[in-house]
Amino acid sequence: MRPGGAPSTGEQVGVGVVLLVVDLMVIAYLLFVRYGTASWADVYDSGNPPDAPGEALRGMWLLVGGAVVTGGGLLALGWRIPAVVQLVVLVAGAGLLACFAVRG
Repeated sequence: MRPGGAPSTGEQVGVGVVLLVVDLMVIAYLLFVRYGTASWADVYDSGNPPDAPGEALRGMWLLVGGAVVTGGGLLALGWRIPAVVQLVVLVAGAGLLACFAVRG
């Protein structure tokens, strides 16, 4: 950090890259493990209503909440680059899961 307390651009980019990797792993987990497993199980459980849209909706709200908390917190701390990365990636992942929830 600089002597004035503001983070340098290099530090912000480094934190942004680390958070990007973590975000992509969380989105992959929600998409492939939670939604994918539920949709696979729905094929074999045709007598009951499908669970996959509910899982996609839960994942969407989890990502929206994560975007608000982490992106907003980083913006409040003055870390603009990682905050923008958080907001863009998590909201895009939430949009993807919302499409799957609507599609059913």
